[in-house]
Amino acid sequence: MPANTYDAIVIGSGMSGGWAAKELTEKGMQTLVLEAGRSIVPEVDYVEHVPPWEVKFRGLRDRKAELTSRPVQSKIGDEWNAKFFVDDRENPYTTDPDSPYLFLRGRHVGGRSVMWGRQTYRLSDLDFEANAKEGIGVDWPIRYKDIEPWYTYVENFIGVSGQAEGLAHLPDSKFLPPMEMNCAEIAVKKSIAGKFSDDRMMTIGRVAILTDFHLGRAPCHYCGPCQRGCITRSYFSSINSTLPAAQATGKMTLRPFSVVHSLIFDPQTRRITGVRVVDAQTRETIEFHARIVFLCASTLESARILLNSATPEFPAGLANSSGELGHNLMDHIFKGGASGTIPGHEDHVQMETGPTASIFPGSGT
Repeated sequence: MPANTYDAIVIGSGMSGGWAAKELTEKGMQTLVLEAGRSIVPEVDYVEHVPPWEVKFRGLRDRKAELTSRPVQSKIGDEWNAKFFVDDRENPYTTDPDSPYLFLRGRHVGGRSVMWGRQTYRLSDLDFEANAKEGIGVDWPIRYKDIEPWYTYVENFIGVSGQAEGLAHLPDSKFLPPMEMNCAEIAVKKSIAGKFSDDRMMTIGRVAILTDFHLGRAPCHYCGPCQRGCITRSYFSSINSTLPAAQATGKMTLRPFSVVHSLIFDPQTRRITGVRVVDAQTRETIEFHARIVFLCASTLESARILLNSATPEFPAGLANSSGELGHNLMDHIFKGGASGTIPGHEDHVQMETGPTASIFPGSGT
């Protein structure tokens, strides 16, 4: 093929970008994966087993550095994993840094698939039918039965541990063995079962972390600090799973430090034919071409790229006929839940730190 021309281009190497790269290369397509940030090398960047006395601040947050460089991102990061989050000075926010609305961003190969909490659940018809039943917004054009086989397809590859419970409002996945509850969780589970009907119960969280050997990846060894990385590649990320699968085909070209400026629109064919890229190291502008382009950047970056792709025919940006592009953005939920002390288990010692927690699915009504 001509220089800088591929069968497919994938913009972004995170959760969706890694999947696109895997599927395209396994179908035989020469695929270019563009990532705005640097490469992540697990053997170097994952430091889950580094003891506190070997890091500068003994694992504690450096408050002065946080205030000057990461006032927003540091609300989740620490000394070990700060490198996975962008520097707020280089990628500034235009909103109040004290606002509860946060966009946590990672500009590196793997994107936020390196940083996510790995809790993995299927939507049910309770979710798909909610708008229609409540008269809110627009009804979903699909139902659970339409997407069920694709849930299974994904879970067969990534590996999800959990307990099947047979609840319609929390569909069971293709599970690996569940992680164990601790003694306090077991006591609470038994108490709930004794006081409520079968549709109100407690179960172990469903998590994309292996509990058995799976497709060449090792099971979790319960070391605890998942947020620092996972050298055994037991938790699912594009670095641990999808990108290696794409690389194994010999058909993927991964190009880090490649900031996509805009898409190239051909008014004659009315198709996207390529992308314009700024090399983050040399500042050189390069064009890459392909028959198909997958825009798999983050929420903010995808909106930016489409807005930058304005043409005389589409002066407000591509895919913006509604004028809503760049509005109504939604970040992922950070975390939630509750904790408590359950007396009477002082003679028990928890030997493993499980990377999940118990959940209460509710009654489904």
